[in-house]
Amino acid sequence: MTDIIDAICALLAPFNTEHVELKAETDIPAELNIDSVGVLDFIMEVEDHFDIEIPMNVVSDTRTIGELATYVQSQLKKA
Repeated sequence: MTDIIDAICALLAPFNTEHVELKAETDIPAELNIDSVGVLDFIMEVEDHFDIEIPMNVVSDTRTIGELATYVQSQLKKA
């Protein structure tokens, strides 16, 4: 799981204009102040990196890096 979190943090780094410390507890929309277009771009990066699909309802329900990592891990186990 740590490598998934690390990969997500690396993918999120270009969107981190607030220079917030990226960790599992980081609240992506609240702490990073990313607009909706940025969030979609970031999600597309995650999908491409892990070769998974993330439905919009999951995107809207996911707040933290840890929650996103848990979802990614669940999708990778299904593959």
